[in-house]
Amino acid sequence: MTDDDVYAASTPEELAALPTVFRDGLFKDQVVLVSGAGGGIGLATAILFGRLGATIVSCGRNADKMARLEEALGGLDIPCFTQAMTIRDPEAVADLIAAAWERYGRLDVLINNAGGQFAAPAMDISPKGWNAVVDTNLTGSWYMMQAAARQWRDHKAPGSIINNVAVLGMSGAGIPHTAAARAGQITLGRSLALEWAPYNIRINSVAIGVVASPGLANYPETARPSFDHNIMRRVGSVQDVAQASVYLAAPSGDFITGTTITVDGGADIWGEYWPLGRPDYFKVDY
Repeated sequence: MTDDDVYAASTPEELAALPTVFRDGLFKDQVVLVSGAGGGIGLATAILFGRLGATIVSCGRNADKMARLEEALGGLDIPCFTQAMTIRDPEAVADLIAAAWERYGRLDVLINNAGGQFAAPAMDISPKGWNAVVDTNLTGSWYMMQAAARQWRDHKAPGSIINNVAVLGMSGAGIPHTAAARAGQITLGRSLALEWAPYNIRINSVAIGVVASPGLANYPETARPSFDHNIMRRVGSVQDVAQASVYLAAPSGDFITGTTITVDGGADIWGEYWPLGRPDYFKVDY
């Protein structure tokens, strides 16, 4: 399999065929909740954990997408349970977490992958647009973490939470709502890792650079020149992110909590990310 095959993989069958460094059965008998697993990074993550033996729970706003996810994972012999909902509703979140426990008697890992953003000049972002991004990326993730932690505490069970976030150094002009929400997620995770350590709950973040996923199609052409602005001079793959989550959730991550793993090809060391294109003000001729 070539690098191009890895970057191009997007269907469940293609994702299931990708190589992985992790052993079969690593998550046998475990239950992993991946929010927003209907496509892209979430789908790749759900499939990888499922290939390694996990039962998958997921949620998303689109009922048809959730039904297709169950069908796709079922075709790969991966047990799956989904619920159509928004993570911005704390009661729906609590019901989902409770349903996982009722159905399977456990929940081992929560991966906060669901989120959303759009690029726009900061002065043009409406209160509704701001709230939609912050409520989903930050507040929705908080609801998920709190509901999961309450169940782990009540069942006296350990837990692992992984938040998919953005690389703060790549927040770029044009997505201030995302920058604020993702920075909040990282700091919130660190705070909760400290407070919930007595319950044996680990919380970490995966900061994601530009990866080849369907979401890239939503960005304007002006953003594309900065997609490979990292020291490896290429985009990443959804499998890169999925394997980082597995590393943190598996025994390999047992002594890791309150930290952020950056999967960005070194963009936080050197790189520019301009969702709306680089403004003339920042263009320099050498």
